[in-house]
Amino acid sequence: MEKEFYSNGKLLLSGEYAILDGALGLAIPTSYGQSLHVTPTKSGFLEWSSFDENKNIWFSAQFDLESLNVVSTSDEAMAQTLLTLLLEANAQNPLLLTDSDGFQIETHLTFPQSWGLGTSSTLINNMAQWARVDAYQLLWNAFGGSGYDIACAQYNFPITYQLVDGVPKVEVIDFNPIFKNSLYFVHLNQKQSSKEAITNYRAQQFDKSQLIKKVSSLTQKMINVPTLAGFETIMEEHEALLSKVLNIEPIKQRLFSEYFGMVKSLGAWGGDFVLATGDEKTISYFKSKGYPTVIPYSKMIL
Repeated sequence: MEKEFYSNGKLLLSGEYAILDGALGLAIPTSYGQSLHVTPTKSGFLEWSSFDENKNIWFSAQFDLESLNVVSTSDEAMAQTLLTLLLEANAQNPLLLTDSDGFQIETHLTFPQSWGLGTSSTLINNMAQWARVDAYQLLWNAFGGSGYDIACAQYNFPITYQLVDGVPKVEVIDFNPIFKNSLYFVHLNQKQSSKEAITNYRAQQFDKSQLIKKVSSLTQKMINVPTLAGFETIMEEHEALLSKVLNIEPIKQRLFSEYFGMVKSLGAWGGDFVLATGDEKTISYFKSKGYPTVIPYSKMIL
């Protein structure tokens, strides 16, 4: 019997980096995501095809069902990453691949891969649903990370996320700012490696407990702030705090110093999306700077 699973993409509005160490973060699931379709066959193979948002295949692989060896693939490195996930899912549920004599699996993204909205996390959560295993364990055993992206994949509302003694604590929150029409997500035209960003963060020397405390406080303020001006102040404080820890110049100073609104990095600094405050001039400003992907808040969130 054919099975279908779907997971939401993610954006982290506050708490980037520090969320790995237990800071409270504000995260939103996006209206974009990824689906997984599993069809039983009698081929003796696990045949995998990944489709992009334009329904074009961007990755394919064929695995021997018994040994899980890669028989053929369009991308060896990607096939090995996928194999890591398959082996981990199979280790957590050894009955996973005994359901059928073969599988045809398709994944379908509804956003461009380069956007960094969670190509991996949506895949992991979908695979966990298919395998009936814990998505956080699948993520941590295969890749690592805080897990906030898995929470976004599973929830349809804004959430706070925090690791408490290594255990995810997720709370659905009422985050619907009256100034949401002044918020925009701008893509920086490049994908940032989360792995490299985390490695750089880990290499810095700073007072971890102080950072967690300050970031958690800013997250709480961000959720409750009643005005756009107050929200912009929090964005600026968050940027200044992380800039000092990471030893990286804030994105506004680096690229958009003359912009009239505030700009905050989201996730791994230096790539993917940033959050900008502004008005009807915002889209034309960023387009003139060479950043054509500007998505209003209301279109991005679920």
